[in-house]
Order: sequence, then C-alpha cells, then structure tokens
Amino acid sequence: MIPIKRRQRGAPATMHSVGPQVHPSGQDEDYNLRETDPQLGGERWPNARRGWMTGGERFTSTHDLVEQMFYLYVRVVKAKDLHRSTLSSSCDPYVEVKLGNYKGRTKHIENKTNPEWNQVYAFSKDRIQSSVLEVLVKDKEMLGRDDCIGRVAFDLNEVPTRVPPDSPLAPQWYRLEDRRGGDIMLAVWMGTQADEAFSEAWHSDAATVYGEGVFNARSKVYLSPKLWYLRVNVIEAQDVIPSDRNRLPEVFVKAQMGSQVLKTKICPTRTTTPLWNEDLVFVAAEPFEEKLTITVEDRVHPSKDEVLGKMILPLTLFEKRLDHRPVHSRWFNLEKFGFGMMEADRRNELKFSSRIHLRISLEGGYHVLDESTLYSSDQRPTARQLWKQPIGVLEVGILGAQGLLPMKMRDGHGSTDAYCVAKYGQKWVRTRTIVDTHSPKWNEQYTWEVYDPCSVITLGVFDNCHLGGGEKAPAGTAARDSRIGKVRIRLSTLEAQRIYTHSYPLLVLHTHGVKKMGELQLAVRFTSLSLANMIYIYGQPLLPKMHYLRPFTVNQIESLRYQAMNIVAGRLGRAEPPLRKEVVEYMLDVDSNMWSMRRSKANFFRIMSLFSGIITMGQWFSQVCNWKSPITSVLVHILFLILICYPELILPTLFLYMFLIGLWNYRFRPRNPPHMDTKLSWAEAVHPDELDEEFDTFPTSRPHDVVRMRYDKLRSVAGRIQTVVADIATQGERLHSLLSWRDTRATSLFVVFSLCSAVVLYATPPKVVAMVTGVYYLRHPKFRSKLPSVPINFFKRLPARTDSML
Repeated sequence: MIPIKRRQRGAPATMHSVGPQVHPSGQDEDYNLRETDPQLGGERWPNARRGWMTGGERFTSTHDLVEQMFYLYVRVVKAKDLHRSTLSSSCDPYVEVKLGNYKGRTKHIENKTNPEWNQVYAFSKDRIQSSVLEVLVKDKEMLGRDDCIGRVAFDLNEVPTRVPPDSPLAPQWYRLEDRRGGDIMLAVWMGTQADEAFSEAWHSDAATVYGEGVFNARSKVYLSPKLWYLRVNVIEAQDVIPSDRNRLPEVFVKAQMGSQVLKTKICPTRTTTPLWNEDLVFVAAEPFEEKLTITVEDRVHPSKDEVLGKMILPLTLFEKRLDHRPVHSRWFNLEKFGFGMMEADRRNELKFSSRIHLRISLEGGYHVLDESTLYSSDQRPTARQLWKQPIGVLEVGILGAQGLLPMKMRDGHGSTDAYCVAKYGQKWVRTRTIVDTHSPKWNEQYTWEVYDPCSVITLGVFDNCHLGGGEKAPAGTAARDSRIGKVRIRLSTLEAQRIYTHSYPLLVLHTHGVKKMGELQLAVRFTSLSLANMIYIYGQPLLPKMHYLRPFTVNQIESLRYQAMNIVAGRLGRAEPPLRKEVVEYMLDVDSNMWSMRRSKANFFRIMSLFSGIITMGQWFSQVCNWKSPITSVLVHILFLILICYPELILPTLFLYMFLIGLWNYRFRPRNPPHMDTKLSWAEAVHPDELDEEFDTFPTSRPHDVVRMRYDKLRSVAGRIQTVVADIATQGERLHSLLSWRDTRATSLFVVFSLCSAVVLYATPPKVVAMVTGVYYLRHPKFRSKLPSVPINFFKRLPARTDSML
C-alpha cells in the first residue's frame, strides 16, 4: 500500500504518529513497573459517526485482553470477462483499492482476462478520511499511463459488520462501471483484529512498505522444530589396518552431523581392535535432513590424521528410545576411499573391510534445552507420548509500546518500525510491524498451554530493518533487526484467573550504561485448569526423569544448548517471513555464559543478601550473649530452659514460628510481577571499562594495552579469590589433622579429650548437657574473657598442608 498524498521531506506521513524524542539516560530515569488501565475487550460497538455499526450490538470474542481496533476489510478475489486493450490487444490487470489518502495495489497478472488475486486489505478505522471506498481494475501498460478498465464504489455507511465467530462474509460479483467493463468478486466488511483475515491482510499502518518488505511486516506464529538428542555409543572397532603396516595405529573415532563434530579419546593401547565405550551426543531436528558421518582415524602425527574408514548413515535408521532401557548395538562396515583409489580397488576393499561396533539411539526421554535453564519456558520431553496434561492456559495481550527511541534515520528524521516477539514453549509469535511510530499499537492476543507453572515467558521488542524503505541504519547494522528491549514474566508469580495490566520498562545495557528504550504494555492472564494438578506438579522433578537417570555433564549441557540454539535459529530463519537469527539469539540469551565483571559483582551481592539474614541473626545472638538488652536476654534464657525441659516442643515451635511469619508477610506480598531490576543487576554503578569488556567479542578485538590492563585487573581479583579458597582449604585440613597424627601431641590431646567426653556424656543426661552448654554460651559478660577460647586456640595450632605448597 502506498499513500497517495505526498508529504514534505523530513515530515512524518499522514498515517504516522509522532513519538517522543530521545531522552537521556540518567539516575532519575523511571525504571519501575507501572500499572495501566486499558479498555480491554469489547464493551459495546461504538456508534460510528457514519453509521457503520448499529448501536446496542455486543462484541463477543476471545480477544478480551486487548483493546478493540476496528478495520475496514476488503477482500479482492478475482475478476472475469475483462476486455483487452484496443491498442496492445492484451490485458495485464491489477486492482487498486483507494480509501482517502491511501491505496493498496495487487500484483499485475500478465495477459489474462480472468485473473485471480485473493488478497485482503485492512484500513484502520482511526485513519479513514473518506466515506467512499473505490476499487479500480487497471491494465498495466509498459509505456505510458495505466488504463482503467472499470471501477466499483462503496458507501461506507452501507458496509456490513462482521462479528466472530460468525462465518466469513461470502464475496459477491460486482459489475465494473465505465469503459471496458467486466466483473470483479469482492467482499467488504467492517471488523476488528479478531477477524481471521487480520493476520494475512495488508495493513494501512504499513502503507510505505513495498516489495518483499510487505511479507516481513506481517504477524506470524512459529513453532520450534522438534529436537532430539542423538546418542552415539562408540564401543569398539575391528580390523583397523593403517596404511603403514609396520606400525600399530593410534585410533580415535570422529562423528559429524551438519556443523556438529565430536571425537572420542585416542585408544590408550595401540592395536587394530581398539576399545572406547564412549558416548557422543548430538542435537537433531525433525525432519531429519542431515546424516551422521562416522570416520575412524589414525593419529599419524600431532598435526596429521589419516582416515582408516568411513560411513554415512541416515538418522531415520535409528531407534527412538523413550526410557533408559538399552537399545541393541550393531556392527557397521567401514569403507576406505583414499585419493586416487580406482574402482577395482574399491570393490576389493569392500570384500574385507574394517568394522565398528555402535549403539545409536534418538533419545525421546530428555528435554532438549535450547534456552537458559534459569528462564526455561518448557520442560517437556521430546517424545509426545510422555507429555502430561496441561495444567493451565496462559493468555497474553500485546497492547502496544510507548516512548520508543528512534532506532534509525529515514528521510532526515528518526524512525522506529517496531514489532514484538513472544516465546513460550515451542510456540513463537510475532506481531505485525507498525511503521514509523514511537508509540505502536498492536493489540494482538495469543494463547499458550501451560504444563508447568515454574516457567518463564519472554517478550522482546525489535526494530524491523527489512522493510525495503529508505531508512539508514548505523554501519554494520543495516541487515540486522535492532533489539529494543526484553521482558520476562515467571508464571509462578501470577495469581490464577487475574488479569495483570502493566507497562514494563524496556531496558537495554549499552557500552555507555543502562538505557530505557521505552515501555511495553501487556495484559496477562494465567488460568488454572485444575488446582489438584497444580499442587501435584510442585512435587515433581523439574526436568524429565532421564536427566536424573543418565545425566549429562555441565560442559555437555552448555555445548548441546548452543547447538540447539543454532538449529532453532536456522529453522526459524527459513520461515516466511523469517524470524531472524539475531532475534532468536536475543530471546534465547545466547551470550548468558560469557564473562562479565558486572554480573560477577551482582551475583556476589546476591549471595551476600542471602547470608544477610544469617548474619543479622548472629549479630542478634551476640547482643543476647553480651546482655545488650537485659530483658531480651532474660526472655531468651526462659525460652531456652522451657525447650530444654520439654524438647518435644522444639520442632512444633519452629514450624509454628514459620507459619506466623508467613501470615505476617502475606500483608506485604508483591502485588505486581517482577521486572528487570537495574540495582540488582549492578547496572547503574558499573564502571565504563567493565561495560566495554562485557561487550567485547570473543576472542577479544580490543588493543593489547587494554587487554593487558584487564588481565592484570582480573589477576588481582583472582588473587583475592585464591586467598579465600586457600583459607577454606586450610581450615578443612586442620579439621582432618585432628586424627591424622600429623601433630602427635595435638592428636594425643584430642584422643584423650574424646575419651573423657564420651564417659561424661554417657553418664550425664542429655538435658543437663544441653542446659550447661546453653547457659555457658549465654553467660553474662562479667564471666567472659576478650581472649579467644581454648578450643579456638587449640584448633588454630593444628597443622595444615600449606607447608607443602610451592
């Protein structure tokens, strides 16, 4: 669609709303979550000024988490009996739909008098500036002006209204007026974004988009490919003969599937019948397009490997396993094809070939991790037979965004072509692109089945750089959709059957600090289908049982996750319109494991906040022991004596205390979902060099002096960590040396003390021992000494292995 009315250079188009200008990022930036009050769902059809809708009609739809947006839909189906041109004796028809300052145009069909288009156009009611809709059929001329074959006009006052779930409006034949005549089949109606034609329509709010950019501006639902773990158990090989018969080979096996390459260890013994019994695990996606290549190689030289045998196997050959029961192993013949090998030699080689013993299976009992385990949205196993029933439904209304910053330059002014992507489970959704506005209104609603409440939905906002317009993006970013911000919502923090309407700040960390890119407005509702199933799921393992029966190592999990992300990004990038690699990687947190000094500090202070309660409790107990508050100390003594006399009250008292604390904290429970916290992330007080290091490539691309400075800084931090670790090891070794007789005098004293303690404790009632111990630790400061106690002095004198360290 192209607007007819021209605009001055640098001025926004008539259809575009002008957003706020760039605001600087500072300490007074509003990073908080804001509750909103949008007009969700349809209360009533508003009485249109031109009489398009009748008063009193109710709008009933499943789209009750978005604001109603009314559209004039025009479906152009086909035409018939079009007359050919008298000059060229041909007819290359196309349809032009005009409404006020906007027009939509179908593709032209060459030399056909009965063309078919079947295209839908949607004109936003808020932008309609005319009461007449014109549909013109034109004949495209190679030279000169296109000839008008005929036209049909509609009075918008007479356009009917369609309310889902009514059946689609049937198109009708209309006689073309003027000139050459003919008939055209059309359907014209008024509807909302709940209409089935909404997603496939060409929208007036993307009127400046043309060519392939039209497809990139449409909304779409994607499904991640079905991922499997392919386990290759390399057992052994036989008759592995090297080219040099005078030496025994150093054999290893290399397996490759697409870009994934794994190797076994070199067999520890040089032999022609090597044994490994190693597992190589790959990630495969349905449909299985790639094949598994197995090669047996000989390490002739540290920099040279010689292929002794090779085979290629399709993945459809392997068994799909749902549990931990072993599959049958098989022997496979290896083929050896060297350079310059003749066909006769190849036939002779096949008569006596090397063999390899493998056990290969597609693991359906695992969940293939393609996203960070901290923000996982799905924990179901690959095999559908192992899925449980859903426990709820998640509905998200993507309303719009406010205050988005300009992401690129177009016609001399800052522009943003925003769209939103949401990912939960295997389902990805992408809204349509709203062109050249800083406050887009999407009002699209999507639904997901929920199988585990302890999961996270991720929503990201991006700037579309593939619309084919005249935008000028910064160097190096022209072909990549720019990230605007991301929001995560954990479902377990949502109350069931409640609608949450909030405006989430879109925060992005740049090299110059944290920056608010705008706000994303959402309406979220989590509906529980069964309270019993919800309670039951909290007692179940987070991942399928195969992750616990045959677990992967940490390195394997990270490597397989990276391969899974690449496969998902590759498959979604082949869709139409594509969900591009940079979008998928940002949504899946591809760089979450990269080193960051900022994240390290944030995690350190997170740990300190966890121990703050224990530290506070220790400080309070120290004050009790030192009688800072005599009343409190007396009460603690009384409570202690009661618990000593009635030990059966200890556990009930503890749980009653936690119950009362839980009830008290219910008054202060969070009312809103959590959001990005800049203070928790240590993003506001971060040093610029630490940010520059975080955004550095891997391997580094910074100058040598900068890298040397960062390396020295890292060494100093690591030195402090090394000191703490060494101190912990020293205390542990001292504890171990109590009975190791490293210090014979110390061990003798401890052994004698242990014997005496055993005799005393055997003869003394436990209540008396507990009472004496408690009274001793709670004694008045007058009976305390500022010097360390005898046990501490004795412990610090014990030997450690630090004397043996170089």
